[in-house]
Amino acid sequence: MALGRALRERGDEVRLVASARYAPMAVAAGLELAALTADPTEILESDAGQELLAGGRNPVKFLGGFRRILGPMAERLLGECLDACKGADLILGPTLGFLPEHIGEHLGVPRALIHFQPSRPTGAFPHPFVPQARMFGPWANRASFGAVDQIAWQLSRPFINPWRDERLGLPRLPLRGLRRDGTTVLACFSEAVVPRPKDWPASVHMTGYWFLDEPEWDPPEEIAAFMAAGPPPVYVGFGSMVPKDAEMTGRIVRAALRLAGVRGVVQGDPATSDDEVLAVRDVPHSWLFPRMSAVVHHGGAGTTAAGLRFGVPTVVCPFFGDQPYWGERVAALGAGPAPLPFRAMTVPRLARELRRVAEDQEMADRAYEVGRRIRAEDGVGRAREIIAGLLR
Repeated sequence: MALGRALRERGDEVRLVASARYAPMAVAAGLELAALTADPTEILESDAGQELLAGGRNPVKFLGGFRRILGPMAERLLGECLDACKGADLILGPTLGFLPEHIGEHLGVPRALIHFQPSRPTGAFPHPFVPQARMFGPWANRASFGAVDQIAWQLSRPFINPWRDERLGLPRLPLRGLRRDGTTVLACFSEAVVPRPKDWPASVHMTGYWFLDEPEWDPPEEIAAFMAAGPPPVYVGFGSMVPKDAEMTGRIVRAALRLAGVRGVVQGDPATSDDEVLAVRDVPHSWLFPRMSAVVHHGGAGTTAAGLRFGVPTVVCPFFGDQPYWGERVAALGAGPAPLPFRAMTVPRLARELRRVAEDQEMADRAYEVGRRIRAEDGVGRAREIIAGLLR
């Protein structure tokens, strides 16, 4: 969204391919939306979605879960993506299915991949889904990326290859999948958080994060009054993650805040607020996070970036996918404790981490320094320069 708005301001026409759920954000950013008929929230609320959330970072479970969910709707979604890209001069998209590569080849236009997490093979560290590979050294680190790519390809091959053949008029890919040497990559995360590996090729551009700065936001009276009534609170929210028992999760969070002796801002119904805990719906992170003493969240790439940007200590309670990886990066930077997996989150454990981030001055200082480095970057501006070069 942030990159699209910046390109739009430069005079480019931008079409965002995303769920209809994001229509208000697209309109606010001045972007055309090509809506996909899949709702991520509905997916996560389903039984299959709950199974996906419970799968942790195991790549077979994670990618297999995606196949079970998206497989029945794959033909429809692939068609919607193809239709949305017609007439484009450049196609940008994530690595899932490598759709920019397939559609770009079909349409004869340049394309680039967006990496929200490290996805290019390197000997410096393992794939975020296979941390165990680190024990066996650089060769295993590098091999872990190929292994995850192969799992993803073998699970998607049954519907990608027929689509290439029947809809795109392209040859079916071999068993090993797509070779992506030389493909331009926009890695939209910060070198302050993930130091650039020396063995990544020049085609991988670490741009820094793409932050969408909301216009000046005036808080409602009840939020302003709560903020003024005491010391900076701790924010606790799990974004788009849908806990199986949301009511029990809320009880655990509130009890942990009380046990730790800290005030809190939580996601939820404002009617459930009290003197020590303020429940809010949608509040811009760019307004809220700088006013917090610490943040607790699921470890999504964007939420992790927002917390680190404003230099506040972070507790990551990951559900699945790359979230444990981002929690480990926060801890490695000294900007927060080791991740507390959501499924292991109890009142005493969460309270212990809340007290730690509230009292550890060294952690606060390290979080501040990471934030200073991130704020000095211009991720959107760097990405815009690279895109301009691709369009020449």
